[in-house]
This record gives sequence, C-alpha cells and structure tokens, in this order.
Amino acid sequence: MSPHPASAQAQHATRAAFFIAGSSFAAWAPLVPYAQSRASLNEAQLGLLLLCLGIGSLIAMPLSGVVSARYGCRAVFGTAAIVLCAALPILASSELTWVLAATLFFFGAALGTADCVANIQAVTVEKASGRPLMSGFHGLFSAGGIAGALGVSSLLSLNLSPLHAVSIVVLGILLALAFTWRYLLNHTDASQEGPLLALPRGIVLALGALCFIAFLVEGGMLDWSAVYLTQQQQMATAQSGLGYVAFAVTMTTARLSGDWIIGRAGLITVLVGGATLAALGLTLAALAPSWPLALLGYALVGLGGANIAPIMYSLVGKQTTMPESLAVPALTTIGYAGILVGPAMIGFVAYLTGLTSAFLLVAGLLLIVAAAGPALGRFFANGN
Repeated sequence: MSPHPASAQAQHATRAAFFIAGSSFAAWAPLVPYAQSRASLNEAQLGLLLLCLGIGSLIAMPLSGVVSARYGCRAVFGTAAIVLCAALPILASSELTWVLAATLFFFGAALGTADCVANIQAVTVEKASGRPLMSGFHGLFSAGGIAGALGVSSLLSLNLSPLHAVSIVVLGILLALAFTWRYLLNHTDASQEGPLLALPRGIVLALGALCFIAFLVEGGMLDWSAVYLTQQQQMATAQSGLGYVAFAVTMTTARLSGDWIIGRAGLITVLVGGATLAALGLTLAALAPSWPLALLGYALVGLGGANIAPIMYSLVGKQTTMPESLAVPALTTIGYAGILVGPAMIGFVAYLTGLTSAFLLVAGLLLIVAAAGPALGRFFANGN
C-alpha cells in the first residue's frame, strides 16, 4: 500500500529520498582524483569522462516522469538508488577508462532519475499537505551532499582505500533506503503517462528558464569561486575552497529554514528578495577589494539563492499547462542544464572580458529572476 501523501511517513520518506540522492552524488566527488590517477588521464580526458555523467542525467531526466507515473515513485526511486549504490564501488576501483565511462553514464542516469522522482514525490506531498515543504526537501539534498563528501573524505583520511571508504558510505545509503522505501508513494497515474518525451511549454518553460539561472549560479560557485579568490583576491590556494564552503553552508541553512520563512512571507516575496540578495552578494564578491568581503559575498549568494529552485518546483506543482509527470522532469532537465552549461558560459565570458565581468553578468541574470517574481505572482493568483 502507498502512504497518504500528506502523512508524516510520506514527508519523512521524501526527505530521506533527497538525502540519499545528495549523498550518492557527493560521494563521487572525493573519488575523482583517484579515478584520474588509476586510469592515467590528463585533464582533457578527465573532462570528457566527467561529461558521461551529465549525458546520462540529461537523457534519463525527461523519461523518469512517465516511468514513475507508470510504476510509482517507490519502485523507480528504489531501482535508481540501488544502481547508484552499485556504481560507486566500481567508480572507486576500476582502472579501465571505458568501464569508468560506462559506469558514470549509468550513475548519471540513475542520479537524474532519482532526482526527478524525488521532486515528483515532493510536489505531490507538498500539495497534499497544504503547506510549504519544498525548501526543506531540497535542504536535505544539500545536507546529504555535505554528509556524502565528508563521509568519504574522512574515511579516506583514515587511510582506507577508496573502495573500502565508499563501501561504508554505500552501506549507510542502503540502510537509509531500507528504512524509508516502503513509505515512498507507490500509486500509479495512467492519466499522466503521456508521451515519453514532451517539450516544456508556457509557464513550465518560463519556470524552467528561471530554474536554469538558479542552477547556473550553483554550478558557477562550485567551479569558479576558488579560482576568483586566488586570481583576484590573492587568497592562498589551500584556503580558496572556503568560498564554496561559505556558499554551501548558508545555502543549506537557508533551505532548511526556508519553509518557515515562505509560510510567513509567501513564495513570491521570498523569490524576489532572495534573488535580489543573491545578486547583491555576487556583485560584492566580484568587486570586493579583499577576500574576507568576497567570502561574505559568497555567503549572501547562498543565503539569497537557496530557495529559488525549490520555489520553482512549488510553482510547477500549481500550474495546469502540463501534467506533473512531464512538467517536473522538464523543469529538472532545464535546471540541471544550467549546472552543465553555466560554468562553461562563465569561462567563455571570462576569457573575453574577465572573470569580474562574468560574475556581474550572472548577477544581472539573478535580477531578471527577481523582476519575474511579480509577474509569476499575478499569473498564479489568476488560478492558472
């Protein structure tokens, strides 16, 4: 039997699903240099290898909604989580480039599927509950990411092999899945099955574009914050990772408290205020004369940008243009394209005009998100 979407069990299971997805994804990050060394890859070859993960995700995301409508979130998420857990030990031990590439492709496909299905369940649970829950769900993805990366890194620091370290983390993920799997939604919805692929349209396309900007910011902070601190603020390379730490900590905190804030201020107010604060933070980081001010800027970017993507998911659950089984994967696919394309776009602009100009351009995109807030408020106030 499937739990009622508004039940506490369904809410806790949704949080666990996001935590599992986040920890599985982040567990791979500390393994990257080990994989590069085992397979004797240069930077260009490593870049091509990592692209397999993104390709797998982008192929699987549009398909996951229809599959979950046909078989239920429980079966699809459970299968994806098991594939993630099976892939990690291979990624931690294989020396063959083609094995790593194939495994990363399936790892990315499973990750994209798990992410989409978790968001489909989140939309259903939030609607049934009648109160804001989406920010907290996404906060658990961020918390899972911190736990996964720290778990593998800590075990590696104890001189465990990558295989043994990741196997312990995988065991923890499987235990979490075992305790929560039966509380994931299991009902199917033939009315939402539709075509395997459907292009986003109308308000879903607009929400996807705003989600693209939100994820572009996240990808930019991950790939460029440390570079900016070392090149522009002369921060020591060993400490340059503090920029992303400042961003990630405030983002996680803001997401875990976001439901409470949204419940009192409203979705649109938080969207406009958050996007504006993130734009100001990125501007401060870009123009700061010293690295302490730049770190403050990164923290403000995380604080303000934290709830943009969760709000987009909440709004896509309110629209009627497309069924949720198609709208949520479409939103996720467009959004995650921002993580893949965003850092490259920032690099291209930085090559032409400098990294400061590239950061200011992204700040301008965040102001577009803020400016779109009132129009979204009017759209959904009219019952669309």
